[in-house]
Amino acid sequence: MTSAVTTDTSARPGYGQLLRTPGALGFVLPGFAARLPFGMLTISILLLVQHTTGSYASAGIVAAVTGISMALSAPLMGIFTDRFGQTAVLLPVVLAHSAAVTGLAALALAGSPVWLLALAAVPTGASVPQVGPMVRARWAAKLEGSPLLPTAAAFESVTDEFTFVVGPVLATALCTGVHPAAGLVTEATLTLLGGLLFAAQRASQPKTHAPSLTGEKRAFALSFPGLRVLIFAFLGIGAVFGGMQVSLAAFSNEIGNPGANGLLYGVFAAGNMIAGIAMGAIAWKIGPRRRLILGYIGLTAAASVLWAAHSMILLGALGLVVGLFIAPALITGYTMVEQLVPANARTEAFTWLTGSIAFGQAVAVILAGRLTDAHGSSFGFLVPMGATALALTALLALRAKLAPKAPSRIVNASAQEAAPAHGAAPAAPAKTQAKAPATGRTTTRTTAAPASRNRVNERGMGHRVPVTVD
Repeated sequence: MTSAVTTDTSARPGYGQLLRTPGALGFVLPGFAARLPFGMLTISILLLVQHTTGSYASAGIVAAVTGISMALSAPLMGIFTDRFGQTAVLLPVVLAHSAAVTGLAALALAGSPVWLLALAAVPTGASVPQVGPMVRARWAAKLEGSPLLPTAAAFESVTDEFTFVVGPVLATALCTGVHPAAGLVTEATLTLLGGLLFAAQRASQPKTHAPSLTGEKRAFALSFPGLRVLIFAFLGIGAVFGGMQVSLAAFSNEIGNPGANGLLYGVFAAGNMIAGIAMGAIAWKIGPRRRLILGYIGLTAAASVLWAAHSMILLGALGLVVGLFIAPALITGYTMVEQLVPANARTEAFTWLTGSIAFGQAVAVILAGRLTDAHGSSFGFLVPMGATALALTALLALRAKLAPKAPSRIVNASAQEAAPAHGAAPAAPAKTQAKAPATGRTTTRTTAAPASRNRVNERGMGHRVPVTVD
């Protein structure tokens, strides 16, 4: 069980202060080791299946099935994690994932048909351990109400993007320089070892939220409208990842330099990582909703010109710019979860966002694969352009739903225990007794609560902050 920490708000939040949080390094380092393989999975599948079938469309189908399966299973994994704890979920999941990835690689090398590879991709995706959301849930529990929470979200984005810098480069080097299946075999091995190491860190786990005997109803993350808006926005971000992976690989083959794929994707991810570092170091004066919209406008504009790049240098530069705009949208979206969803559904909320990215990536891989096979890599880059434009339109239309909810909408167990039972009369105003100085008789005076006490929003479990206007 973890408890919130009180942070000195007079000090400017920064990465050094964040990492000095008691117990933080105990889950940050194992968490990084456990999530590194995730950056290798999709590109390893694409390269292996394309090698064995000769088709980007076929490779895209198998990779897409993996992503869709992960997207569908991630929220369920989040629900189980909130209820039973991270270790109880991680232990069987990492074992199942390692076995599933090994089986998929063996089938691909045996020349199995695409339908069989797609079938094997279902357990591969469904068993992807949700380490990133679990790490974010640990930060949220430890930093409840702290000004360091946005810094933690930025730090996690930097960590994610570092894995997407290292992961694709490592996977490409292994698949092209060692063996076509070497990327998947390495991913399975690292997932098993890193996952077991992270699962062993029990002290920093958030407390579980099993159903109580008092009939308390559990909050489901998807019931909060703001999260549904973020899910739609993250579909566009996932489409950028998927479209870039397929189109960059195809572009590298078109110029006769397959190894350039890892470098180009690494530059794209490096832009995201650089922006993530900056996001955590800046003391923002504008609200998160506005930051999300501005970041998404920049992302859409940058993704809209990728199709026009016809040289490696220009494509690398444009990919860097796209990466620079992903981080503001991604980090801000994850930060807003703490305002929009109660603590007892927070891991589930994070997995919905992770699953949304995976689903958007999967659909983009299919579309970009077909367009690339038919017309070349330039047409594959149209997928990120279209997806981000659609997501931005929805984000602008539904931005009002991203405002933090009133206390009555986001509650927790302790708040429910303190509240009157359903149907009961509200608490009466406080009464005080005093003796009149002249008569000595006792008089009763009713004191109304100051109106300013009610001007608060609740965030998470028991945290109250002043109302602000975005």
